[in-house]
Formats: sequence, C-alpha cells, structure tokens
Amino acid sequence: MKKNKVISAREAIALIRENDVVTTTGFVQSCIPEALHAALEERFVETGSPKNLTLIMTAGAGDSKGLGTGRLHHEGLLGRVIAANFGRMPKVAQAAKENRIRGYNLPQGVISQLYRACAAGQPGLFSKVGLHTYVDPRHGGGRVNELTSDDIVKVVEVDGEEWLFYTATKIDVAFIRGTSADPHGNISMEKEALTLDVLAQAMAARNNGGIVIAQVERIVEDGFLLPKDVRVPGILVDCVVVAEPEMHRMNYGVMHNPALAGQIRVPVANMAKMPLDARKVIARRAAFELPPNGVVNLGVGAPEGISAVANEERVTPYITLTTEAGAVGGVLASGSSFGAATNADCIIDQNQMFDFYDGGGLDMTCLGMAECDEEGNVNTSSFGGKLNGCGGFINISQNARSVVFAGTFTVGGLDVAIEDSRLVIRQEGRSRKFIRQVEQNTFSGPYAKQRSQPVIYVTERCVFELTPEGLELTEIAPGVDIHRDILAHMDFKPIINRPKMMDIRIFRDEPMDLLADLLNLNLCERVSYDADRNMLFLNLEGWHCRSKEDIADLRKVLVDACEKAGKRVKSVVNHDGFKLSESLYDDYAEMIQYLLENYYETTTRYATNAFLRLKMQEALKRRGVAPHVFERKEDAHAFLEATANAANKARRSETAAA
Repeated sequence: MKKNKVISAREAIALIRENDVVTTTGFVQSCIPEALHAALEERFVETGSPKNLTLIMTAGAGDSKGLGTGRLHHEGLLGRVIAANFGRMPKVAQAAKENRIRGYNLPQGVISQLYRACAAGQPGLFSKVGLHTYVDPRHGGGRVNELTSDDIVKVVEVDGEEWLFYTATKIDVAFIRGTSADPHGNISMEKEALTLDVLAQAMAARNNGGIVIAQVERIVEDGFLLPKDVRVPGILVDCVVVAEPEMHRMNYGVMHNPALAGQIRVPVANMAKMPLDARKVIARRAAFELPPNGVVNLGVGAPEGISAVANEERVTPYITLTTEAGAVGGVLASGSSFGAATNADCIIDQNQMFDFYDGGGLDMTCLGMAECDEEGNVNTSSFGGKLNGCGGFINISQNARSVVFAGTFTVGGLDVAIEDSRLVIRQEGRSRKFIRQVEQNTFSGPYAKQRSQPVIYVTERCVFELTPEGLELTEIAPGVDIHRDILAHMDFKPIINRPKMMDIRIFRDEPMDLLADLLNLNLCERVSYDADRNMLFLNLEGWHCRSKEDIADLRKVLVDACEKAGKRVKSVVNHDGFKLSESLYDDYAEMIQYLLENYYETTTRYATNAFLRLKMQEALKRRGVAPHVFERKEDAHAFLEATANAANKARRSETAAA
C-alpha cells in the first residue's frame, strides 16, 4: 500500500543534512516555494543546523528584500552557491563578495540543462554558451571570488571547435512547487504561472538517492488528477507540504491571476498606454527591429516596454514573444509577474526553452545593459560593487539571430522630457554606461563580430551599431547635440561617419504606424521614377531587410515600377542606413542579378557603411555582377552619368558607321 506523503514543512526540512546540495525552484518573484524557504530559515535560526549547504538555482527567486532564497543569508547556513542570479538575494551576494561563501555565477540555461544531466547520471554538459565571457575559464570560469578555487568549467575541443564543458553537481534535496497533490505525491500545476524545471530537478535528486519536497496549496483525492495533468509523478516525490495562502502566492505582487495561469483568456486591446518618456522612446526605437513572424525574447527593465509598444501598434499578432522561463506567445507580463504571459499559447519547461534558444530559435532579443565599452562588450552581471549575476543573458545574447541592447545613456538621476517632438535632457545621470572597459564581460563584442551577429545598442538619445571596426554612432535623437549630450558623457569616442536622425515618429505621442513598416506596406513609397532621364530611384535609407519575404516584397515593388515605366531603366539605390541580415546577402544579390537581366539598363548604389559595401560587392562578384557600390551619392550619380554618356557615344558611333 502506498504511504501518505503529506507532512508539515518542519518535518520535511528536518530531513536535510549538513553539507547537502539543495536546489530550489522559482523565477524572479514567481513560483517560489516560500513555505519551504521559511521553514529552512526557521530551523537554522533555532538550531544552527543544517550547516554548509550548497544552494543550486537558476533564475533569482526572491523579492530582493529578504524573501525567497534571500532567507538563506544566515552565517553558516550556506557554504557554496551555484546560481545564475544573485541580485534577488543581496545578503547572500554580499557574503560571496566578502569571501564568506564560495560561489559560481553560471548562465541560467546551463544550470537549467544541468538538471537533466544530473537526472541522467551524466558527468556534465557541453555548450558553447559562455565562450569568451567571464564564464570561460580563461576569463575566470564563473567564480565570483578568491575563496572559490575549484574549476567546474573547462574549455574542450571537439572536431576542431571550442566548447565549454560544465561539470554537473549531484543534488541531495530538491524544493519544487505545484498547485495540487494527491496523497501519493502526484503533482499538478494548474494554477502556476510557469512550470520551470521542477520535473528535471525532482529526477536529479531522486536518481542521486536524495529527497524531493513539494510545496502545494491543496491536497486532492487519490485518482482525482488526470494523468496528463500530472507534471511530476509521485514516484519522484518524498514529501508534500501544504502551504498557507500567503506562502503560496502566484508571485509576491499577485495572489492569483487566472490569465497568467492560462486558465482564462482576457482582452488586451485596452491595456494601459505607456507615457511618452525615456523608457518608451527606447522601447519604440527597439520595436523597429522586431522581425515579422519571428520569435522574440525580451529582457527585464527597458526591454519590457517593447511588449506594450507592440500591443499599442497592433504588432503583437505578427510576432511571437517568449520568455526564458517558458512562456510562448501572448502579452508578456512585467513587474512582479515578469517571466509569465497573459494569453500565452503554451508554457514549456525552462530547460526546453533554453534548448530552443541555444539552438538558434530566437530571431531577435532585446536585453538591458549596465555597461558597454568601445569593443561592444556588455556587462550586466557585476558592476558598481554589486554581484547581480547573468541570469539567462548569456544564453540569449550569444544565440539570438539579432541582438538589441537597450537602456538609458546614463543612470542615476537622469531626467529627460519629450517636448515638440524633441528630446530634452533636463538633468544628466550621475553614472556613465559607455566606459573604456566593462568591469565584467557578460557579452563579448569581438566574439559577436567573429560570428557576424547583428548587434545594436539603443538609448533614449542615440543608437550605436557593432561594426567590424568597433562601435559606430548611427542615429541621434532630435534635439540632441552630439558633442554636448553624447561624446561628453562617454569614456571613448565611437566611430562617427554620418549618423542620421532617429525616426521622428518615436518622439510624437501618437501611433507610429509601425505595422506598415514591419510588413513593408509603405515600401512602394520608397520608389520614384524620372521619366525625362529614365531613372528609377530607390531610397532604402533606414530600411531593415530581415528575411527572404522582405526581399520578395522589394522585388515586386521594383518590378511593378519598371513595368509601369515600359522600358529598361537606369537605377540608383540609396543604401545609407540600410540593414541586411547576414544570411541574406546572396539572396539580395540574386534579386539585383534578376533585375539587371530583365528590367535594368544599368544600376548603381551607394552606402556610407564600409562593411555593407564590402559584403554587397562580394555577393555581387560571386554572381558575376559588376559591383558598383559607392560611398557617396555623388559618385554613384557620376558613374551612372558616365555610363549613360558612354552608351550614347557608342550608339552615335554605330549610327555614323551605318
């Protein structure tokens, strides 16, 4: 006969021994087994035991003020921490900074996937995530202090490629959380916002001979739970603890929201509109990078605003927003509910989401930035004397097909306003973000350049782009002076060619008609034809070609214009500020070849971006097309004029000879 596994929190916590390795679930402020954390804290304060625990966790799980894993700060309770985020347990982070405990700050996705390795009895995990960042053993190996000496990350070579090998740490105790449990420990999660890694954590502890303690809000009769509703089977669970309602909130700011749990769908058309401030300016500019029909991840902070902007602009149905915590689709939640989503299409386990991310499934991500340097390196993990941790940042930023870093230009007292479609800086921030060298490298600019990964950096006053030569200033907000408001507040001088003005629509408190831009509905307005000179002008300034569908839309617009002209035309194309995804150069060159063969008499183009010119010239040469790509408009027009004069001269010579 199966035993009843329901016991008190005190009885469950009494099973933990000194020196045990404990893992717990939770994401930011959601899905935290608060009753178990509280009981562990209470036992230690009362008895001084268990001592010297190792805590393993993925994302931060707390309110940054002492709840969640923040309860485990007491001297002697923890001896080692392996975590992606330390920011939500500041006293534990301080202990690590002061060399009172050993600690490792590893990528969230790596820790999440290591649970599966532990469950399967494997020695660890091979991953490229973390190469050339502070996690790389050549740059620190993820150790957070001098006290931490053991290497748990190694560089290995497989078939001529570098990989990181992360050593798995066997787990003795797993704290998990669900909604309902039957007396035999079968766990369902119908009222939870996320499923996270509870199944993998339970397997990891169980297969190591450890114990699994599940916190739930209610006990149901045996046989009540449908098999497909059970997310953790009772064979993996040793103890079930029923928590008081206050200890089982959906998150610290919400007792329960059925829309976040996927129990109902709610209308979102009337969501509150963001005020037009610095945060919205950043979110609006970043939203221009959204890939139609693409999969997107948004980080915490300034990037969260993109979800609201997308909803305002009616773009949400054309993109799929995701969170590393496992939410797919819907409108991403913010604040205490960050990581969840209203009206999500589905919720998958966190480790599965990181499989998708690491394999290149993300078309775009927008993440925050605390520091950035002239190499394009970004720091979000350790700055200003604080150990924050990388969270999922490294997995996401290294593997997304395009990356947008977003945040204010300075921080600490920054006060800006939008007046008459212009940015006004009322008070500058006390601290600079664009510095000579980042304190810790959470994102490697050189590694991104090596892999030709598109990266831009969006602030309220300007935009930078990572180019082969370094960080280039490409856009400036209206009302901003480049020397007074930008260069004077940076520790280095970026590359400056011909920065353009940020789209004026961003600074007007009215809809931007972003959907038309993303779906190329206004593309025809970029084409004009001068019948007297038989010249077709195509202005692609600021246009972002993200997909083969974009190329198909452009081809159709050009073919329609040429057929309307009724004869072969001379074509001039402005590529200033034009962006072409790395994988599309050959497809773009194929379109040019097709137009030359069927519609163009001759064509020329210009772009101030040297890298774009080089890549385009290479792509055209491969197709046997003359690579006429100039730096200046005047040179392009002069070439076209010279070509036309030569052709006229040749025709006159032929006529005279006849």
